[in-house]
Amino acid sequence: MDDYWVAVVWTLLPTIVVSLIFFFVLRSVIRADRNERREYARLEAKERVKLGMPPAAASVDTTGPAER
Repeated sequence: MDDYWVAVVWTLLPTIVVSLIFFFVLRSVIRADRNERREYARLEAKERVKLGMPPAAASVDTTGPAER
């Protein structure tokens, strides 16, 4: 391998490694948040049933940014 290509690889390698670490950390944070919200909704529904309350309405925001 030519010295030029070795230099190119060693120059790009740290950027690629840091980008991969960032990707996996961010993905794990998003997954943890999704699972936490799902578990909280499940527990809330369980408590509402226990107290005899009606199910909570789904809070889906269908309005766009211009309509708010």
